[in-house]
Amino acid sequence: MQALNIAIVVAYLVAMLGFGWWGKSRTRNASDYLVAGRRLGPLLYTGTMAAVVLGGASTVGGVGLGYQYGISGMWLVVAIGTGVLLLSLLFAPTIQRLKIYTVSQMLTLRYGHRATRVSGIVMLAYTLMLCATSTGAYATIFVVLFGWDRALSIAVGGAIVLVYSTIGGMWSITLADMAQFVIKTIGVFALMLPFSLAAAGGFSGIAERAGDEFFSITGIGAQSIITYFVVYTLGLLIGQDIWQRVFTSRTPEIARWGGSAAGIYCILYGVAGAVIGMSASVILPAIESRDDVYADVALNVLPIGIGGLVLAAAVAAMMSTASGALIAAATVARTDVVPFVAGWFGRGGTGGEGSTERAASEHDVASSRWWVLGLGLVTIALAVIVQDVVAALTIAYDILVGGLLVAILGGLVWRRGNGVGAGASMAAGTLVTLGVMTYLEITAEVRYDGIYSNYPIYWGLAVSAIVYCAVSLATRPTDPEVMASWDRRVAGEVPDDVPVDAAR
Repeated sequence: MQALNIAIVVAYLVAMLGFGWWGKSRTRNASDYLVAGRRLGPLLYTGTMAAVVLGGASTVGGVGLGYQYGISGMWLVVAIGTGVLLLSLLFAPTIQRLKIYTVSQMLTLRYGHRATRVSGIVMLAYTLMLCATSTGAYATIFVVLFGWDRALSIAVGGAIVLVYSTIGGMWSITLADMAQFVIKTIGVFALMLPFSLAAAGGFSGIAERAGDEFFSITGIGAQSIITYFVVYTLGLLIGQDIWQRVFTSRTPEIARWGGSAAGIYCILYGVAGAVIGMSASVILPAIESRDDVYADVALNVLPIGIGGLVLAAAVAAMMSTASGALIAAATVARTDVVPFVAGWFGRGGTGGEGSTERAASEHDVASSRWWVLGLGLVTIALAVIVQDVVAALTIAYDILVGGLLVAILGGLVWRRGNGVGAGASMAAGTLVTLGVMTYLEITAEVRYDGIYSNYPIYWGLAVSAIVYCAVSLATRPTDPEVMASWDRRVAGEVPDDVPVDAAR
């Protein structure tokens, strides 16, 4: 049985490498490499959007939360699905029409102000930590399945993601993610859910042995539910890894309705995971760590061979998040961070205004591959060396939401907001978020659980919003030429790959 499970997972990993070569044949220029040529239709877009947001936390973590808290364990994934829904319904069509590559480019186009370009550094830190966390997560499956040590598992799994991502870029990642979406759907909905629920005696069997409180939707606690929505829902609205998927859609309508379908799928996925965990609490009541529940159900509840497919589904979930974060990190580093840093040292001139043109060169794919390869090696090293990548990801997430959310969403919904206000709000929100986080860590506040708390986000958001509004109203509005360029982009009047500064 174990040999069959191993064979299935190995076959899946080999297939991922195959998708890398398949994607390479479709990659002719940097637009293909970074955003799949902006050509994804409804099916591919919906599947890949769902795949990139549903990682290890949603799959293994969601089942574990259901095991411990019952149906209320669904809220983490429901918050993720809500974020995808809100982004798709409210902002995705506008984002798709901008024809850009990064969140920082949106800020540059909207505000025309150098201060907003520092956002690329924050986004790079966030995407790198997200990739490192996902890499470490799927390595845990290899430790259990193959008996390897942690470092070897990370190196092998990371190498597979690195190869298919580097070779074909977003096209390879898209094809791999679509396969991962199918595997996750079959593994969770068609296999784990019915088999585990039947083994537990259905909902009546769960209620009889676990109690009716297991069916309370608030059993996990109001504070945890609020935290999930603050961190994941708001984070998904502005994450580079998610925006870059929006850039791949063929039309604004696909971005809206395909993304909405992905959001609904995520919510259903969260409910299914919680029910699987509830069933496991009845079938396997002695599991010590909730992170082990998913694998234990796959190996001990499902029929021979099916467990291997379910384990492959877990690996698929984590790899899709890792590959999406990796290409996002490479895009931000090359398009935003390097020109910005070079500009400060007097070598980049514009500090990034012409970066879209450089990124979109038809002969620029080789350079993009080097960026993906280099940052992929960095994330593998981070996953091996840094023991507490979760803390690093928490810091990056807190700064992302507390520091950047107001400036990004404000630029999309409030025309009076200007670059001075955006830059000041980003600085104030980031400093306050870091300051409160440091204070909680130093004072070891039990109530907010130190560095892992999301309480700093509330302070960062509040201060950032106040500063954004106050400074924008107290200073001159955005230059009319900048706003005219923005309006042309939002109206979809600017062709693909026209540089941000060239459209003014």
